[in-house]
Amino acid sequence: MIVVSTTGYFITVLGPYFADYKNNDASILKHILHNNIEDIKNWVEENDIFIVDRGFRDSLELLEDLGIKAEMPCFMQKGQKQMTTQDANASRLVTKVRWVVESANGQIKRWKYMDHVLPTNQVPYIGDHVRIICAICNKYFPSLSPGNTDDEALATKMLYLSKQINNLKSRVEDENMEKRRVIWTEPDDCLINFPKLDETDLRNITCCSYQLKLASSYMQEHINGDCEIQVHTENDNLIRVRLQSRHVSSKQYLLWIEHDCVNVVAWYCKCRAGARVVGVCAHIAAVLWYLGYARHHPNVNFGIKNWGDFVQDAQCIPESVDSSDSEQSVVEE
Repeated sequence: MIVVSTTGYFITVLGPYFADYKNNDASILKHILHNNIEDIKNWVEENDIFIVDRGFRDSLELLEDLGIKAEMPCFMQKGQKQMTTQDANASRLVTKVRWVVESANGQIKRWKYMDHVLPTNQVPYIGDHVRIICAICNKYFPSLSPGNTDDEALATKMLYLSKQINNLKSRVEDENMEKRRVIWTEPDDCLINFPKLDETDLRNITCCSYQLKLASSYMQEHINGDCEIQVHTENDNLIRVRLQSRHVSSKQYLLWIEHDCVNVVAWYCKCRAGARVVGVCAHIAAVLWYLGYARHHPNVNFGIKNWGDFVQDAQCIPESVDSSDSEQSVVEE
């Protein structure tokens, strides 16, 4: 187990531990704290904040007893199909900070020695090897998140948004927009009043989110005609889109976007995290990217290339022509 700072600096490497159900994230953390491994209790102070994932949920009580506050993505309650706006916002704040952990793990795997399964005879040395690699990364590699004025401004913005509510979600539910088909119609003007967005606008809306990197492949569904875009009959600044789930092929999500001629005003999606206002989900990001940016830039490549177009198929054999049917074989009488 590795512990990193918010800048991606490796603080310590603990283990290795057995890879079984008894040695999950929560059990390992409890073992570390109960045994005060590497004198951890002396360099962890009261009111420190631990950013963890859901695998540590069984250790939260222990952290609270030590005066440590743990921040973890929220769980949906039993019977819920979607997070509340408050929970979705809070979860986005956690994942926005926790990405450095995943990047730090990826930094370790960049080393050839660590990028494959090691033989069992390396078990006695694996811990030392990882510590050496992390020490080299700390010494010679740049910080994953150096921090600057822009980061502080973005953090302030996200904290403000996390306290807001999703008014469009309330409107969709109050007016039963999901099931009322008669209030939606096919757009006949190519959505010419949808605002044009540049890359800066998209980053501001998504809070510099990685979802923008997924947008091009998501919109492959739109290109193939598997995405349905409709406009409200009484308000042409409100659109509804049906988009394919990127995880379940048999599932589709409805999303709504409200806009004016200049800005995107509000959004709501029926997916698990679609009620949040701190950034947007991947479905909404894909639609905004296409309608506001990609369709106005012909040189933008979107969709997934079919690499099979560059490979020949031996099964493609033209049908042979029977020589008896040719004109030359006809005998004039």
